[in-house]
Amino acid sequence: MAGAAGGQRVPAIELRGISKAFGPVQANRDISLTVMPGTIHGIVGENGAGKSTLMSILYGFYKADAGEIRIGGQPNQISDSQAAIRAGIGMVFQHFKLVEPFSVLENVILGVEDGRLLRPSLARARGALKRLAEDYELHVDPDARIEDLGVGMKQRVEILKALYRQADILILDEPTGVLTPAEADHLFRILENLKSQGKTIILITHKLREIMAITDTVSVMRRGQMVATLETAQTSPGELAELMVGRKVLLHMDKKPAAPGRTVLAVENLRVTDIDGVERLRGVSLSVRAGEILGIAGVAGNGQSQLLGVLGGTLRGSGTVRIEGREIDLAARDAGQSRRAAGIAHVPEDRQREGLVMEFLAWENMIFGYHHDPACQRNRALMDNAAIRAMTAERMARFDVRPPDPDLPARSFSGGNQQKIVLAREIERNPALLIVGQPTRGVDIGAIEFIHQRLIALRDAGAAILLVSVELDEILSLSDRIAVMFDGRIMGERRPEETDEKDLGLMMAGMRGKAA
Repeated sequence: MAGAAGGQRVPAIELRGISKAFGPVQANRDISLTVMPGTIHGIVGENGAGKSTLMSILYGFYKADAGEIRIGGQPNQISDSQAAIRAGIGMVFQHFKLVEPFSVLENVILGVEDGRLLRPSLARARGALKRLAEDYELHVDPDARIEDLGVGMKQRVEILKALYRQADILILDEPTGVLTPAEADHLFRILENLKSQGKTIILITHKLREIMAITDTVSVMRRGQMVATLETAQTSPGELAELMVGRKVLLHMDKKPAAPGRTVLAVENLRVTDIDGVERLRGVSLSVRAGEILGIAGVAGNGQSQLLGVLGGTLRGSGTVRIEGREIDLAARDAGQSRRAAGIAHVPEDRQREGLVMEFLAWENMIFGYHHDPACQRNRALMDNAAIRAMTAERMARFDVRPPDPDLPARSFSGGNQQKIVLAREIERNPALLIVGQPTRGVDIGAIEFIHQRLIALRDAGAAILLVSVELDEILSLSDRIAVMFDGRIMGERRPEETDEKDLGLMMAGMRGKAA
C-alpha cells in the first residue's frame, strides 16, 4: 500500500485510542496499534488481555466505546462483519465457520452469490479458486465435502473464503491449535506467500515459538492495554512472556532425570467402540511407572479422549487395565468411584463440562468424587461443610487460586484458576496414578508455569502420570517418555532427548517417523 506525502507507506491498519467496556469490565483501554501492509503482525497476551475483543472490534462484531479505526489511511466505521469484508478484512476463526455437508465450492460462495441462480456463481468461483490455489499454494478439491476434509484442509477453505471476498487483510485466531507440525509448517508457507503478494496478516497465538518463527512485528497486550510493540527480530520468547505476565516466567521446565520405579499402570489391547460402531481405540497397550510422566502426543480426535475416558471411568472398553498389578473391571457401574478407590486421579480435558459444576461453589467443587472421604463428613448422614471450606481455603492457597475464596462459584474464576481448582482436588489426594488431559488448554502463561511445576513435583514424589496434550512443546518439556497416537493406535514411542517435532509430527500424521 503506497503513497502518503514524502513517499512514506500508509499503514494497512491504524487503531487509535480504542476503548471497550462490558459493564464494569474494561476489556480494552485506550489501545493504539499500527500494522504495516505486507507484513505478518503477531498479537500475544494472556487470557482476558483483550486480544479477542480488539479483533472483534476490527472485524465488526463489537462497536468500540471510543477511538478510531483507519484502513489504508482512511477513517472507517466498521459497523458489522459485512462492513469489514467490504473494507478488505477477512477473519479465520479458531473454530471454523463452515457448513459441513456442503462442498468446498458451496462454502466459498455462501453469502456472496451473484443473483438467484447458483450455477453462474459456482462456475466463476471454480475459476477463481483455481487461480488462488496456484498463487498461494492453497490446493483443495473444490468438489470435496467439508465433512470429509481434515482440519488442515478446512483451514485452507477458510482462507480461500476470505481471499475470494478480496480480503487484503487477514486475521487468524490461534490457527495452529488443531494442526500437526507438518500442517503448521505448510500454513506458515501459505502465510509467507500471502505476505509476498502484498497481503497483511494479523496472527493471534499463544505459541511464542510461532511468533518468533513467522512474524515481522509483535504487539503485547496485558489487562486490556497495549504494553509494547516490538520488531520480532529484536526480542525473545522470554522477553515477550515477561511483558505478557508482568514478571519473569520459566518457559522450559528444568527437571531432574526421572527415577522410575514399579509399574503402576499396565494397559493391554484396550479397545473402545462408539455408539455409531466406529472403533476409536484399536488395541492400545502401554505402561506407566511410578516416578515418571508418559506423554501422549497426537492431533485431537485420534483416540486420546477415549483413552482418558476408559482409564477415568467415564467410558467402557474391552481389554485389560491393571493398577499396581490389580485388574480393573472395565464394565463396572461405579466405574469412577472404583477408579478413585484404586488410586487413580483424573483431570479431564474439558474442565467446565467434566471437571466442574460451574454454578456450584469452589468448596463444593473441591470434593466432587471424594465426598465419601471421612474427612468431609460430620457423620454418615451429613457433610462437614466447615471442614470442607477450611480444606478448600488451604488448597487454594497452596495452588495460588485467585481470588482465594471458597464461597465463589466456579464460573467466577478465570480458566487458569478453574484448572487449578481441579488440579488441587486431584493432586492433593496423593494418587498412585494421575491421568491428565490438556492440563494447560486455555490457560495463561503464568498459570502454565505453575501447573507444570506441580506436575513435576508430583512425579518427583513418586506418582505415575499419564499426560495427554496436543501441545508438542508441553509434551517435550514434561515427558520422560512419549507415545504418539494416530487413528486409535500407538504409532511409536520416543524419549524426548532422542526426538524432535518433525519426527513426532510424522507419527502424528500416521507415518512411522525416523527409525526407532
